[in-house]
Amino acid sequence: MCGKRLKVMIPTLLPALERHGRLQLGQSDRDRVLAISAATIDRLLVDVKIAASGGRRRRAGFHSAIRREVPIRTFNDWNSPPPGFCEVDMVAHGGTSVAGSFIQTLTMVDIATGWTECLPLLTRDGSLVAEAINRAQSLFPWLLRGVDFDNDSAFMNDVVVPGCRQQKLEVTRSRAYKKNDQAFVEQKNGAVVRRLMGYGRFDGVETARMMGRLYAAARLYVNFFQPSFKLKEKRREGAKVIKRYHAPLTPYQRALAHPKVTAAVKRRLRDQYRSLDPVALLAEIRATQDELGNRVDRRAGQARCLQRACTSTAPATAATFAKTLGKTVTAGEPRATHRRSRRPYKPGFACRPSSTRILLRSKPGSQSSRS
Repeated sequence: MCGKRLKVMIPTLLPALERHGRLQLGQSDRDRVLAISAATIDRLLVDVKIAASGGRRRRAGFHSAIRREVPIRTFNDWNSPPPGFCEVDMVAHGGTSVAGSFIQTLTMVDIATGWTECLPLLTRDGSLVAEAINRAQSLFPWLLRGVDFDNDSAFMNDVVVPGCRQQKLEVTRSRAYKKNDQAFVEQKNGAVVRRLMGYGRFDGVETARMMGRLYAAARLYVNFFQPSFKLKEKRREGAKVIKRYHAPLTPYQRALAHPKVTAAVKRRLRDQYRSLDPVALLAEIRATQDELGNRVDRRAGQARCLQRACTSTAPATAATFAKTLGKTVTAGEPRATHRRSRRPYKPGFACRPSSTRILLRSKPGSQSSRS
Protein backbone atom coordinates (compact mmCIF):
# COMPACT_ATOMS: atom_id res chain seq x y z
CA MET A 1 0.00 0.00 0.00
CA CYS A 2 1.27 3.46 -0.88
CA GLY A 3 2.00 6.11 1.76
CA LYS A 4 -0.98 8.29 0.84
CA ARG A 5 -3.46 5.48 1.46
CA LEU A 6 -1.67 4.25 4.58
CA LYS A 7 -1.69 7.81 6.02
CA VAL A 8 -5.50 7.85 5.85
CA MET A 9 -5.72 4.29 7.17
CA ILE A 10 -3.66 4.88 10.36
CA PRO A 11 -6.36 6.74 12.40
CA THR A 12 -8.74 3.83 11.77
CA LEU A 13 -6.24 1.02 12.11
CA LEU A 14 -4.40 2.20 15.26
CA PRO A 15 -7.41 2.21 17.67
CA ALA A 16 -8.43 -1.27 16.44
CA LEU A 17 -4.94 -2.64 17.11
CA GLU A 18 -4.86 -1.08 20.57
CA ARG A 19 -8.36 -2.32 21.41
CA HIS A 20 -7.43 -5.95 20.71
CA GLY A 21 -4.03 -5.75 22.39
CA ARG A 22 -2.02 -6.03 19.18
CA LEU A 23 -0.08 -2.81 19.78
CA GLN A 24 0.74 -0.69 22.82
CA LEU A 25 2.23 2.80 22.25
CA GLY A 26 3.15 5.58 24.61
CA GLN A 27 1.45 8.93 24.15
CA SER A 28 4.45 10.55 22.45
CA ASP A 29 4.92 7.64 20.03
CA ARG A 30 1.19 7.55 19.31
CA ASP A 31 1.19 11.25 18.46
CA ARG A 32 4.19 10.81 16.15
CA VAL A 33 2.52 7.90 14.30
CA LEU A 34 -0.68 9.92 13.80
CA ALA A 35 1.27 12.98 12.60
CA ILE A 36 3.53 11.14 10.14
CA SER A 37 3.39 12.30 6.49
CA ALA A 38 2.85 10.13 3.42
CA ALA A 39 6.34 10.92 2.09
CA THR A 40 7.93 9.82 5.38
CA ILE A 41 5.95 6.56 5.26
CA ASP A 42 7.22 5.79 1.77
CA ARG A 43 10.78 6.64 2.77
CA LEU A 44 10.72 4.45 5.89
CA LEU A 45 9.13 1.47 4.11
CA VAL A 46 11.29 1.49 0.98
CA ASP A 47 13.42 -1.49 2.12
CA VAL A 48 10.33 -3.44 3.17
CA LYS A 49 8.73 -2.94 -0.26
CA ILE A 50 11.91 -4.04 -2.04
CA ALA A 51 12.02 -7.22 0.06
CA ALA A 52 8.33 -7.85 -0.61
CA SER A 53 8.91 -7.63 -4.36
CA GLY A 54 11.64 -10.27 -4.28
CA GLY A 55 14.55 -7.87 -3.87
CA ARG A 56 13.96 -6.10 -7.19
CA ARG A 57 14.15 -2.33 -7.05
CA ARG A 58 11.98 -0.56 -9.61
CA ARG A 59 14.00 2.09 -11.37
CA ALA A 60 12.82 4.86 -13.63
CA GLY A 61 13.68 4.47 -17.30
CA PHE A 62 16.66 6.22 -18.81
CA HIS A 63 14.43 8.45 -20.92
CA SER A 64 11.85 9.20 -18.21
CA ALA A 65 13.31 12.61 -17.32
CA ILE A 66 13.24 13.79 -20.95
CA ARG A 67 9.78 12.34 -21.45
CA ARG A 68 8.40 14.19 -18.43
CA GLU A 69 9.62 17.56 -19.65
CA VAL A 70 7.98 17.20 -23.09
CA PRO A 71 4.35 18.44 -22.95
CA ILE A 72 1.48 16.18 -24.01
CA ARG A 73 -0.75 17.01 -26.98
CA THR A 74 -3.87 14.97 -27.77
CA PHE A 75 -5.86 14.71 -31.00
CA ASN A 76 -8.32 17.38 -29.84
CA ASP A 77 -5.57 19.88 -28.94
CA TRP A 78 -4.49 20.77 -32.49
CA ASN A 79 -7.18 23.40 -33.18
CA SER A 80 -6.42 23.88 -36.91
CA PRO A 81 -2.68 24.70 -36.78
CA PRO A 82 -0.90 26.40 -39.72
CA PRO A 83 1.22 24.26 -42.08
CA GLY A 84 4.46 23.13 -40.48
CA PHE A 85 3.16 21.18 -37.48
CA CYS A 86 3.76 17.45 -38.02
CA GLU A 87 3.07 14.15 -36.34
CA VAL A 88 6.04 11.76 -36.47
CA ASP A 89 6.10 8.00 -36.12
CA MET A 90 8.17 4.98 -37.18
CA VAL A 91 7.10 1.83 -39.01
CA ALA A 92 9.16 -1.32 -38.44
CA HIS A 93 9.98 -3.55 -41.40
CA GLY A 94 10.94 -6.60 -39.38
CA GLY A 95 8.54 -9.12 -40.87
CA THR A 96 7.44 -11.73 -38.34
CA SER A 97 10.49 -11.23 -36.11
CA VAL A 98 11.90 -8.22 -34.28
CA ALA A 99 15.27 -9.91 -33.75
CA GLY A 100 18.37 -8.28 -35.17
CA SER A 101 18.63 -5.05 -37.11
CA PHE A 102 16.19 -4.08 -39.85
CA ILE A 103 15.02 -0.97 -41.68
CA GLN A 104 12.53 1.47 -40.16
CA THR A 105 10.47 4.09 -42.00
CA LEU A 106 10.15 7.53 -40.41
CA THR A 107 6.74 8.97 -41.35
CA MET A 108 5.99 12.70 -41.01
CA VAL A 109 2.49 14.07 -41.71
CA ASP A 110 1.56 17.75 -41.82
CA ILE A 111 -1.63 18.31 -39.79
CA ALA A 112 -3.06 21.19 -41.83
CA THR A 113 -2.61 19.78 -45.34
CA GLY A 114 -1.91 16.06 -44.94
CA TRP A 115 1.45 16.41 -46.74
CA THR A 116 3.34 13.16 -46.09
CA GLU A 117 7.08 12.47 -46.12
CA CYS A 118 8.61 9.02 -45.59
CA LEU A 119 12.32 8.39 -45.02
CA PRO A 120 14.04 5.00 -44.52
CA LEU A 121 16.32 4.49 -41.52
CA LEU A 122 18.87 1.69 -41.40
CA THR A 123 18.29 1.08 -37.69
CA ARG A 124 16.15 2.41 -34.86
CA ASP A 125 18.58 5.02 -33.58
CA GLY A 126 18.10 8.54 -32.22
CA SER A 127 20.94 10.07 -34.22
CA LEU A 128 19.45 8.72 -37.46
CA VAL A 129 16.06 10.13 -36.48
CA ALA A 130 17.61 13.57 -35.95
CA GLU A 131 19.33 13.39 -39.36
CA ALA A 132 16.06 12.33 -41.04
CA ILE A 133 14.20 15.29 -39.51
CA ASN A 134 16.90 17.63 -40.82
CA ARG A 135 16.48 16.02 -44.25
CA ALA A 136 12.69 16.48 -44.05
CA GLN A 137 13.20 20.22 -43.57
CA SER A 138 14.25 20.41 -47.23
CA LEU A 139 11.48 18.10 -48.48
CA PHE A 140 8.50 19.97 -47.04
CA PRO A 141 7.44 22.98 -49.16
CA TRP A 142 7.30 25.14 -46.01
CA LEU A 143 9.32 25.47 -42.83
CA LEU A 144 8.60 23.04 -40.04
CA ARG A 145 7.16 24.62 -36.88
CA GLY A 146 6.61 21.68 -34.54
CA VAL A 147 6.89 17.90 -34.23
CA ASP A 148 4.68 15.57 -32.22
CA PHE A 149 6.23 12.22 -31.21
CA ASP A 150 5.03 9.17 -29.37
CA ASN A 151 6.79 7.91 -26.21
CA ASP A 152 9.30 5.75 -28.08
CA SER A 153 12.84 5.96 -26.68
CA ALA A 154 14.07 6.56 -30.24
CA PHE A 155 12.36 9.99 -29.99
CA MET A 156 12.47 10.70 -26.26
CA ASN A 157 16.25 10.96 -25.86
CA ASP A 158 18.98 13.56 -25.39
CA VAL A 159 19.69 13.72 -29.15
CA VAL A 160 16.32 14.17 -30.86
CA VAL A 161 14.51 16.46 -28.40
CA PRO A 162 17.36 18.99 -27.89
CA GLY A 163 18.16 18.85 -31.61
CA CYS A 164 14.58 19.75 -32.54
CA ARG A 165 14.53 22.59 -30.04
CA GLN A 166 17.77 23.96 -31.47
CA GLN A 167 15.97 24.20 -34.81
CA LYS A 168 13.19 26.22 -33.11
CA LEU A 169 10.70 23.35 -33.39
CA GLU A 170 7.94 22.95 -30.83
CA VAL A 171 8.24 19.43 -29.39
CA THR A 172 5.20 17.60 -27.99
CA ARG A 173 4.27 13.98 -27.40
CA SER A 174 1.18 11.79 -27.26
CA ARG A 175 -0.13 9.97 -24.22
CA ALA A 176 1.22 6.50 -23.55
CA TYR A 177 -0.90 3.69 -25.05
CA LYS A 178 -3.22 6.23 -26.75
CA LYS A 179 -2.59 5.74 -30.48
CA ASN A 180 -5.56 7.92 -31.41
CA ASP A 181 -3.59 10.95 -30.18
CA GLN A 182 -1.54 10.46 -33.35
CA ALA A 183 -4.43 9.60 -35.66
CA PHE A 184 -3.03 11.57 -38.63
CA VAL A 185 0.28 9.73 -38.86
CA GLU A 186 -1.19 6.35 -37.87
CA GLN A 187 -3.57 6.57 -40.83
CA LYS A 188 -0.68 7.29 -43.22
CA ASN A 189 1.32 4.41 -41.77
CA GLY A 190 -1.29 2.07 -43.17
CA ALA A 191 -2.50 3.97 -46.24
CA VAL A 192 0.96 4.88 -47.55
CA VAL A 193 3.81 2.92 -45.95
CA ARG A 194 2.15 -0.47 -45.57
CA ARG A 195 0.42 -0.18 -48.95
CA LEU A 196 3.79 0.46 -50.57
CA MET A 197 6.06 -1.83 -48.54
CA GLY A 198 3.81 -4.55 -47.13
CA TYR A 199 4.74 -6.44 -43.97
CA GLY A 200 7.95 -8.17 -45.05
CA ARG A 201 11.42 -7.85 -43.56
CA PHE A 202 13.92 -5.49 -45.16
CA ASP A 203 17.52 -4.86 -44.13
CA GLY A 204 20.80 -3.67 -45.59
CA VAL A 205 22.19 -0.48 -47.08
CA GLU A 206 21.26 -1.32 -50.69
CA THR A 207 17.67 -2.06 -49.69
CA ALA A 208 17.50 1.26 -47.83
CA ARG A 209 18.69 3.07 -50.96
CA MET A 210 16.01 1.30 -53.00
CA MET A 211 13.38 2.30 -50.45
CA GLY A 212 14.61 5.88 -50.72
CA ARG A 213 13.97 5.73 -54.48
CA LEU A 214 10.50 4.35 -53.87
CA TYR A 215 9.60 7.07 -51.36
CA ALA A 216 11.03 9.79 -53.65
CA ALA A 217 8.52 8.84 -56.35
CA ALA A 218 5.69 8.04 -53.93
CA ARG A 219 5.88 11.42 -52.15
CA LEU A 220 5.13 13.22 -55.42
CA TYR A 221 2.38 10.80 -56.42
CA VAL A 222 0.67 10.85 -53.00
CA ASN A 223 0.99 14.57 -52.25
CA PHE A 224 0.05 15.86 -55.71
CA PHE A 225 -2.41 13.28 -57.07
CA GLN A 226 -4.01 11.27 -54.24
CA PRO A 227 -6.97 13.00 -52.50
CA SER A 228 -7.87 12.17 -48.93
CA PHE A 229 -10.63 13.00 -46.47
CA LYS A 230 -10.15 15.28 -43.48
CA LEU A 231 -12.40 15.39 -40.42
CA LYS A 232 -14.57 18.52 -40.21
CA GLU A 233 -16.52 17.93 -37.00
CA LYS A 234 -17.42 15.17 -34.60
CA ARG A 235 -20.25 15.10 -32.11
CA ARG A 236 -21.86 12.51 -29.88
CA GLU A 237 -25.57 11.81 -29.65
CA GLY A 238 -26.03 9.29 -26.88
CA ALA A 239 -24.01 6.21 -27.80
CA LYS A 240 -23.67 7.28 -31.44
CA VAL A 241 -20.74 9.34 -32.73
CA ILE A 242 -21.51 11.41 -35.84
CA LYS A 243 -18.60 12.55 -38.02
CA ARG A 244 -18.60 15.03 -40.87
CA TYR A 245 -15.76 15.34 -43.39
CA HIS A 246 -14.54 17.98 -45.79
CA ALA A 247 -14.63 17.20 -49.51
CA PRO A 248 -11.62 15.03 -50.43
CA LEU A 249 -8.61 17.06 -51.60
CA THR A 250 -4.97 16.36 -52.29
CA PRO A 251 -2.33 17.85 -49.95
CA TYR A 252 -1.27 20.02 -52.89
CA GLN A 253 -4.80 21.45 -53.22
CA ARG A 254 -5.07 22.05 -49.46
CA ALA A 255 -1.76 23.92 -49.54
CA LEU A 256 -2.94 26.17 -52.38
CA ALA A 257 -6.16 26.94 -50.51
CA HIS A 258 -4.55 27.59 -47.11
CA PRO A 259 -4.20 31.31 -46.26
CA LYS A 260 -1.02 30.78 -44.21
CA VAL A 261 0.97 29.40 -47.18
CA THR A 262 2.92 32.19 -48.88
CA ALA A 263 2.44 33.12 -52.54
CA ALA A 264 6.02 32.09 -53.36
CA VAL A 265 5.44 28.58 -52.01
CA LYS A 266 2.16 28.27 -53.94
CA ARG A 267 3.86 29.39 -57.14
CA ARG A 268 6.64 26.86 -56.65
CA LEU A 269 4.10 24.09 -56.04
CA ARG A 270 2.17 24.97 -59.21
CA ASP A 271 5.35 24.83 -61.29
CA GLN A 272 6.26 21.46 -59.80
CA TYR A 273 2.76 20.11 -60.43
CA ARG A 274 2.92 21.02 -64.14
CA SER A 275 6.15 19.06 -64.54
CA LEU A 276 4.86 15.80 -63.02
CA ASP A 277 3.64 12.82 -65.04
CA PRO A 278 1.51 10.55 -62.81
CA VAL A 279 1.96 7.50 -65.07
CA ALA A 280 5.75 7.88 -65.01
CA LEU A 281 5.68 8.21 -61.22
CA LEU A 282 3.51 5.11 -60.88
CA ALA A 283 5.80 3.20 -63.25
CA GLU A 284 8.80 4.15 -61.09
CA ILE A 285 6.93 3.03 -57.97
CA ARG A 286 6.04 -0.35 -59.47
CA ALA A 287 9.55 -0.91 -60.88
CA THR A 288 11.11 -0.18 -57.49
CA GLN A 289 8.59 -2.46 -55.78
CA ASP A 290 9.62 -5.25 -58.16
CA GLU A 291 13.22 -4.80 -57.03
CA LEU A 292 12.22 -4.70 -53.37
CA GLY A 293 10.06 -7.77 -53.89
CA ASN A 294 13.25 -9.72 -54.57
CA ARG A 295 14.77 -8.44 -51.33
CA VAL A 296 11.85 -9.03 -49.01
CA ASP A 297 12.34 -11.57 -46.24
CA ARG A 298 9.53 -12.41 -43.87
CA ARG A 299 11.73 -14.26 -41.40
CA ALA A 300 15.02 -13.12 -39.89
CA GLY A 301 18.06 -14.82 -41.34
CA GLN A 302 16.28 -16.50 -44.26
CA ALA A 303 18.41 -16.67 -47.39
CA ARG A 304 17.25 -14.84 -50.48
CA CYS A 305 18.23 -16.20 -53.90
CA LEU A 306 15.79 -14.50 -56.27
CA GLN A 307 16.70 -12.73 -59.48
CA ARG A 308 16.98 -8.97 -59.54
CA ALA A 309 14.09 -7.23 -61.24
CA CYS A 310 14.42 -4.66 -64.00
CA THR A 311 14.31 -1.11 -62.66
CA SER A 312 14.65 0.87 -65.88
CA THR A 313 12.88 4.22 -65.75
CA ALA A 314 13.25 5.30 -69.39
CA PRO A 315 10.27 7.06 -71.01
CA ALA A 316 9.58 3.93 -73.08
CA THR A 317 9.11 1.99 -69.85
CA ALA A 318 6.48 4.43 -68.64
CA ALA A 319 4.68 4.21 -71.99
CA THR A 320 4.75 0.41 -71.88
CA PHE A 321 3.54 0.48 -68.31
CA ALA A 322 0.65 2.77 -69.28
CA LYS A 323 -0.58 0.18 -71.79
CA THR A 324 -0.79 -2.45 -69.04
CA LEU A 325 -2.89 -0.31 -66.68
CA GLY A 326 -6.26 -1.89 -66.02
CA LYS A 327 -5.14 -5.34 -67.18
CA THR A 328 -3.27 -6.55 -64.09
CA VAL A 329 -6.31 -6.56 -61.81
CA THR A 330 -7.23 -10.11 -62.80
CA ALA A 331 -3.74 -11.27 -61.85
CA GLY A 332 -4.28 -10.35 -58.19
CA GLU A 333 -2.12 -8.04 -56.10
CA PRO A 334 0.25 -6.19 -58.50
CA ARG A 335 2.68 -5.05 -55.82
CA ALA A 336 5.76 -7.22 -55.69
CA THR A 337 6.34 -6.23 -52.06
CA HIS A 338 3.06 -7.95 -51.14
CA ARG A 339 3.77 -11.27 -52.80
CA ARG A 340 4.41 -14.23 -50.57
CA SER A 341 7.56 -16.17 -51.28
CA ARG A 342 6.83 -19.60 -52.78
CA ARG A 343 7.83 -22.45 -50.48
CA PRO A 344 8.89 -25.84 -51.83
CA TYR A 345 6.14 -28.43 -51.61
CA LYS A 346 6.87 -31.22 -49.18
CA PRO A 347 4.47 -34.19 -49.14
CA GLY A 348 3.13 -34.92 -45.71
CA PHE A 349 1.87 -38.00 -43.95
CA ALA A 350 -1.64 -37.59 -45.35
CA CYS A 351 -0.30 -37.79 -48.94
CA ARG A 352 1.14 -41.30 -48.50
CA PRO A 353 -0.73 -44.30 -49.92
CA SER A 354 -3.36 -45.80 -47.65
CA SER A 355 -1.54 -49.14 -47.47
CA THR A 356 1.61 -47.37 -46.21
CA ARG A 357 -0.37 -45.54 -43.52
CA ILE A 358 -1.93 -48.83 -42.35
CA LEU A 359 1.49 -50.49 -42.07
CA LEU A 360 2.92 -47.51 -40.14
CA ARG A 361 0.04 -47.46 -37.68
CA SER A 362 -0.05 -51.20 -37.07
CA LYS A 363 1.95 -52.78 -34.23
CA PRO A 364 3.64 -56.16 -34.25
CA GLY A 365 1.19 -58.82 -33.12
CA SER A 366 -1.90 -56.68 -33.68
CA GLN A 367 -4.91 -57.78 -35.68
CA SER A 368 -4.06 -55.46 -38.61
CA SER A 369 -0.50 -56.76 -38.84
CA ARG A 370 -1.62 -60.40 -38.79
CA SER A 371 -4.15 -59.78 -41.53
